[in-house]
Amino acid sequence: MKKLVEEGKVKYIGLSEASPDTIRRAHAVHPITAVQMEWSLWSRDIEEEIVPLCRKLGIGIVAYSPLGFGFLAGKGVAEGSPADNPLSLHPRCSGDNLDKNIILYTRLAHLAAMYRATPAQLALAWLVHQGTDVVPIPGTTKLRNLDHNIGSLNVKLSDDDLEEISDALPADEVAGSRAPGAFGSYVWQLADTPAQTS
Repeated sequence: MKKLVEEGKVKYIGLSEASPDTIRRAHAVHPITAVQMEWSLWSRDIEEEIVPLCRKLGIGIVAYSPLGFGFLAGKGVAEGSPADNPLSLHPRCSGDNLDKNIILYTRLAHLAAMYRATPAQLALAWLVHQGTDVVPIPGTTKLRNLDHNIGSLNVKLSDDDLEEISDALPADEVAGSRAPGAFGSYVWQLADTPAQTS
């Protein structure tokens, strides 16, 4: 990739779900511009190691699934997760895990009402306020959801607000693993790139 940058064929290099060791080693070869990682109010495992490392190296963070696959927007909460809904395959949206996580969503919805926002807007605003180096990338197929997501930029949060929101949805209270099925083997904790052999 470094050679492609030097040839002008690639402008920036990014990584996805990379381990700290892989990020350090790659950045030593050529500056990494961004690291894409799952980050949301219900997936916060990158906060202790990945976020500080990226900030130390000057790497931006692209937060995918900032709405927890739609769960933090209410998808699958009121009506549950019907069998034809892909969310029903997620470990956090089935059985007892779903019941426990609905409690967290209810807390988020209560706080969102206080901030005159939707739960999705508050979840996105919380992430946007984590730093200017963080860019959430919520996905949607509906124009109205896009408009609501953009509305999160109007939600202003203080440090105290961020702490209140974080405390209402503690990371250790989220029930179930963050990756469904076989995808569990592709998370950053298991993503050390093997050292190059000569």
